[in-house]
Amino acid sequence: MNDKDAKSRYRRFCNEEASLPIFSRDWWLDAVCGEFWDVCLVEKGGEVLASMPYHFRKNRLAMTVITQPRETQVLGPWLRASSAKVSVRLGQEKDLMNELIAQLPAFSYFEQNWHHANTNWLPFYWHGFRQMTRYTYRLPDLSNLDAIWSGFRENIRSDVRKAQNRFKLTVRTDLNIDDFLALNAKTFERQGQVLPYSISFIKELDEACEKHNSRAIFVAVDDSGRHHAGVYIIWDEQSAYYLMGGGDPELRSSGATSLCIWEAIQFAAAKTKSFDFEGSMIESVERFFRAFGAIQTPYFSISKTPSRLLLAKQTLRTLLAN
Repeated sequence: MNDKDAKSRYRRFCNEEASLPIFSRDWWLDAVCGEFWDVCLVEKGGEVLASMPYHFRKNRLAMTVITQPRETQVLGPWLRASSAKVSVRLGQEKDLMNELIAQLPAFSYFEQNWHHANTNWLPFYWHGFRQMTRYTYRLPDLSNLDAIWSGFRENIRSDVRKAQNRFKLTVRTDLNIDDFLALNAKTFERQGQVLPYSISFIKELDEACEKHNSRAIFVAVDDSGRHHAGVYIIWDEQSAYYLMGGGDPELRSSGATSLCIWEAIQFAAAKTKSFDFEGSMIESVERFFRAFGAIQTPYFSISKTPSRLLLAKQTLRTLLAN
């Protein structure tokens, strides 16, 4: 495991480095992992050159597993930007990643989703890790909202107009987490699914985000006070993220979700540079996000299973699924 003081040094670093994604900040990790996170840290002359926070736990077999925390889109390495020519920079990345890997504790399973900006996973490949490509959808530049509106598919623009003109919906940003979670729960109920997280967990995360002025809730409300749909976003200096959504299944035809997302995008444009829909490998969700003119952006899921027992179980599950 890392030296005991690395975590406190990383906390100081989080307060200084604006390019760290919100998901890698110490306060976010405290909220989603509790005490069960640590960090690999490469430093030189008092300057952090690379970092890689990770969430760890024990599984039912008392094995150490490193996994993606709940409600956390990406983690993975952060490397200090280099102005060196490409051949030198790649060599630097290799050395830094080798040092990060060397600091990881002994584990039976590892899985992390990396930020889309991390396109070089080759040093991890050389250490026996595997990669699967996933996709998110992004609006990379929020500086021209007229161009973003024009980039929406016509059905999205029609939904927004319908919500505003026919259903007379207004979007409120002063409602609380309970109001949002009521809509969020209805979405999972409609799909016959249970909530993938506890209410207490989301409330604790919301409290941390609100404390750090990094979240906003958008709820579409009609003249009768009914809540049609809601969107929950977070942001850092580089991007806003669509974290959660929800809607009343009896009011799905009002276009409220599209209206909430459009309001969220306009709000985000005053806070940060880009908007990330957080993607989905679910076809219907992908189709909806793509309709906002967002650009398909690949990112890596990196994994390794040193445990032969866990590897055998994974192989069996794959065979049974096929």
